[in-house]
Amino acid sequence: MKQLQLLVFTILLGLGIGKENAAATAVAERPAYLELKVYHLTTRRQEAVIDSFLQHRYIPTLRAAGITTIGVFKPIGNDTAADRRIYVLTPYVSLKQWEKVNQETTTKLLAAGSSYVNAVPNAPAYSRLETVLIKPFEQMTSLAPPQLSGPKNEWVYELRSYEGASEKLFRNKVQMFNAGGEIKLFSRLGFNAIFYGEVLFGAKMPNLLYMTSFDNVQAREAHWKAFGNDSEWKKLSSLPEYQNNVSHIDIVFLRPAPYSGL
Repeated sequence: MKQLQLLVFTILLGLGIGKENAAATAVAERPAYLELKVYHLTTRRQEAVIDSFLQHRYIPTLRAAGITTIGVFKPIGNDTAADRRIYVLTPYVSLKQWEKVNQETTTKLLAAGSSYVNAVPNAPAYSRLETVLIKPFEQMTSLAPPQLSGPKNEWVYELRSYEGASEKLFRNKVQMFNAGGEIKLFSRLGFNAIFYGEVLFGAKMPNLLYMTSFDNVQAREAHWKAFGNDSEWKKLSSLPEYQNNVSHIDIVFLRPAPYSGL
């Protein structure tokens, strides 16, 4: 796979395609940064406005800029929640690309106009917009759609947030995921991970985020039961150097939007 990616990269450069676009194509499976946008909504109207904007305006504009793999997710039970949310996950090969694409995308979307862009103060498109910048862990090898079976409306994506009581303890948990082998354990047990990474900028820090996926709720329960009973996990979690390195955990169960690329 790596040799194929290198070949594609070389061909693209030979054809005169810019380095940034060639890099985006050749190494799309291993982004350098991830942006997670969270739209906070209060009404069905707002949800419909954001869905339409993302599907017909935002994602096509990003794809035209060379960003091809974009995930859109909603919490299970979102339609009855007081705080409805839509999560948008976008990969970037560099901070330079992130800055360039965001600037160009904003300019194009504002010029094009839409019910989202032209929302008035007394009928806003959302209540608040939250942006989290994530650096993928060194042991994260790809960003690709999971290998799931069964009805798509039963798929369960699990977004986990692990906060540390201090920067030192947080770094210890990051090490546990990477050098400690926790990511490899998830992979061996078939957790179909979407990403693993540390939050560089966000509301909750120090913090790491990761997302796994399952065929359905029953498969999710079975996987976590196997994880808890695994001898490798029992050994890893009992090591003295990895004790008390997580102070708070948040878990959100999600489903992909019909137009999601992940």
